[in-house]
Parts: sequence; C-alpha cells; structure tokens
Amino acid sequence: MLSSSCPGWVCYAEKTHGNFILPYVSTTRSPQQIMGVLVKHILAEKLNIPASRIYHVTVMPCYDKKLEASRDDFFSKTNNSRDVDCVITSVEVEQLLGEAQRTLSQFDPLDLDWPWSNVRPDLMVWAHEKTLSGGYAEHVFKFAAKQIFNEVPTNELEFKQLKNRDFREIILKKNGNTVLKFAIANGFRNIQNMVQKLKRGKVSNYHFVEVMACPSGCINGGAQIRPTTGQHVRELTRKLEELYHNLPLSEPENSLTKHIYKDFLDGFQTEKSYELLHTSYHDVVSELSISLNINW
Repeated sequence: MLSSSCPGWVCYAEKTHGNFILPYVSTTRSPQQIMGVLVKHILAEKLNIPASRIYHVTVMPCYDKKLEASRDDFFSKTNNSRDVDCVITSVEVEQLLGEAQRTLSQFDPLDLDWPWSNVRPDLMVWAHEKTLSGGYAEHVFKFAAKQIFNEVPTNELEFKQLKNRDFREIILKKNGNTVLKFAIANGFRNIQNMVQKLKRGKVSNYHFVEVMACPSGCINGGAQIRPTTGQHVRELTRKLEELYHNLPLSEPENSLTKHIYKDFLDGFQTEKSYELLHTSYHDVVSELSISLNINW
C-alpha cells in the first residue's frame, strides 16, 4: 500500500502511471480533506447551520493542497459546498504579514476555539510522530504490529537509511522472519526509482510506503516559509525539524477520535465512514489516450 496524503504524489500517479499504480494507493482521504468532512458535516450539525454557510480555510506548506481542495471528489452535493473552501500556504501568510509590515509577535495571542467537545485539551499543537510528514508509516507500523502480531514496538521507531536520507525503511521480525516491512520515500527521485522497481517487481515485499513529493517531506513543502537572507534551505529545514521534534506527540487513538467514530460515523469500518473518509482516483493516462484516439 502507498500513502495518499500528498496531492503532488497523487497527481503524479494519476497522470503518469494511471491504473498501474493507483490500485496500490490508499483510498483514505488526506488530513486536510478529513478535516473538511469534520467541519462541513460534524461541526455544521453541531452548530445547527447549513454547511454552505461555513467558509473553511486551511493553512498548508504546500501549493498542491489548493489543487486537492478543488477536486470534484471533494465537493459535497448534499451540502452544496466544498469540504475545503480556501487553502492559504505558509509562504502566503508570510507575504501577507510582510505587506502589512507586521510580524506575528506584534499580534495579541488568543486561545484557539475547540468546538469538538466540552473538554479542551491541555495542548493545541502536537507532533504526529517523528517523520515530519504526518507520521503515517510509523503509526500504521505500530498499529499493524500490535493488531496482527501482538507486538508493541517502542514509542520512537528507528528507520534505517538506505541510498539517501529521504529513503528509509523499518522491519519487524518475529521468530527470525520478516513479518512487516515499511518504507518512507520522499522526493521525486526516490518516487521514480520506487515506481520503476515496482514495475520490475522488486519492491512488492514492502507492505506500506509513505510517499511524499518534497525532499525531506512536508517540513520542506514547496510553499513552506522561505529561508532568511544568507540562510541555506537545509539550515532552515534542520531548524524546523528541531522545533517539530520538541512538540509533544499526539495520541491518534484518543477518546475524541473514538467519540467521532461512534457517534457520527456509526462505528469503525462502516458504510458512512467509508463514504466520508475515503476517496477514489482517476486514471488520467487512459482518459488522455482515449481522447487522443478519437476520430474527429
């Protein structure tokens, strides 16, 4: 299985490899689009207002998130609105501040709203594992190890670097046999190598690959804040990594998540959860081939 949270990767898969690669891509929506469902469905219902009256804005370090939000798949005919109405990138926020000749420190801090439950969490910002792109490989690895093999890995997993720091893998062995083999592939160089190996049948032994189009992952997204004058992008990335690693870890299997599944999605793996939390992909390669073969 290949992760599906990176719109640049999904777009590349649809337009370049079509039905060869798409069956391997997870149908789970990206966090941005799942949040869109939570806002336009759960929150609208909780506030007792039409979803079309909510204008949902996300801030992302990625220009391709704008394309993702505009996909027809994420327009709800029931609500007559998009799940995400507007995406502002990190660099655009920086530009807006620059145009106003102000910095964030000049604004008075305010508590964030917490409309999801009556109990506010102690913290409002967390790190999702340690891979800087959402922690998908780590979370799925831990979940699979526990659910399938009754193994509980250590909290901080150690990924082995392969050809470069953007291609890493982790293995779970039981009784001397490899039972789980996961990888992280960041950047198009690694993605292209992975796809070519997949075509030659050489990476079928990976059970899950976390795929991100940007080198270093989302922490170095194409719309991330820019380095200051004289600062190298690698230096900025290292600084962002340090800040991220200092954040407390999230707990994916928390009480609020379970509450949403139980009271809104009718439970785990239900028809409603599949409808709202999953999506489908489009074989643009085949569609283009068909259109080019039309006799005008």
